[in-house]
Amino acid sequence: MRVRNFGTASALATALVIAACGAPQAQEQGGMPPPHVEVANPISAQVADQNDYTGRFESIERVDVRARVSGYVESVSFEDGSLVEAGDLLFTLDARPFRAVLAQAEAELSLARAEFEQAESDLSRSQELRESGAVSLEELEQSRTRVASANASVEAAQARVEAARLDLSFTRVSAPISGRVSARNVDPGNLVAGGNSAGDILTTIVRDDHLYFTFNVSEADYLSYMRAEQADGAVAAYVRLQDEISFSRPGDVVFADNRMGQTTGSIRVRALIENTDGFIRPGMTGEVRTNGSAPYQALMVPQTAVQTDGTRRTLLLVNDQNMVQASPVELGPVSGNMQVIRTGLDADDRVIVNGLLRAQPGTPVTPAAVDLDYQAEPENPAAVQSRPAMAARRIN
Repeated sequence: MRVRNFGTASALATALVIAACGAPQAQEQGGMPPPHVEVANPISAQVADQNDYTGRFESIERVDVRARVSGYVESVSFEDGSLVEAGDLLFTLDARPFRAVLAQAEAELSLARAEFEQAESDLSRSQELRESGAVSLEELEQSRTRVASANASVEAAQARVEAARLDLSFTRVSAPISGRVSARNVDPGNLVAGGNSAGDILTTIVRDDHLYFTFNVSEADYLSYMRAEQADGAVAAYVRLQDEISFSRPGDVVFADNRMGQTTGSIRVRALIENTDGFIRPGMTGEVRTNGSAPYQALMVPQTAVQTDGTRRTLLLVNDQNMVQASPVELGPVSGNMQVIRTGLDADDRVIVNGLLRAQPGTPVTPAAVDLDYQAEPENPAAVQSRPAMAARRIN
């Protein structure tokens, strides 16, 4: 029995060894085929680099409306938030005290003129009497002095009349510029202080048919803009608001500050944006896109085809023997659904665009050629809500 069992065990062991030795040969002769992947040649197109920055809208003109004289507000002649033209009446102050001051100044002017006429008459008589010797030379000179003094009094009185008339006109506070007026800060019946920079601000006017969009750019970007401006003229800018996807509001870069920030290493730049409908208000934030280079020919692949290998970015290519190889690349900007490749890719390379998980560098694959579909940003996208609403109301 023991001998028979030992023989049986030996026979089983021999059979397992033979099967193990024959397994690789069977797999090599009739094993799994190379995995299927989809490959495509990169898209060749002319592109221009674009840079995006966050910034804020500012009014190109802003005026804090103050009264030039102090007084009580009698009436308000505008609607809060309305558009006004330069010269439109905004506030009216109580003019009665100023009319009284003007009347007093006019009376003083009349008195000064009468004294001047009297002094001239006295001088004329003194000159006649001087010829006959009835008036001394000293008395004649005194008459001339009184005429000069009376004339000066007339001029001073005239100046007081003009000042009083000017103060009376200041009781009508008008819009110094055209634009959108803010809410009134005072109501009729309130006493306001005016006449200096510390006076009460009655309201504020901003011009909003055009707005500045102010943002900061790096030194390298600033140099690119300056070279582009010298070559092609104005640098174009496109702005979007917080709830917009596309950069649909055009403008031009019109200003760069006169010095670079020492701590930030950036420079302040302005773009002029149209706002004819008044939808954008100064102080709102947004994002601007500007051209960062002249147009150039570029190769593009889908963003999903780019692989990350530590700090490197690679593409999986299929060579003439249908073997997979990893090619390190330098990435450029994103264009639509495509990624611009600066270096590491040729126009006739076959890039794996689908089935990346089934492809390993150094292994064979079965490639199937496909065409790439370039998709630009939508021109009229749906609005994006930046955060969820706090509550919802049922309509029906």
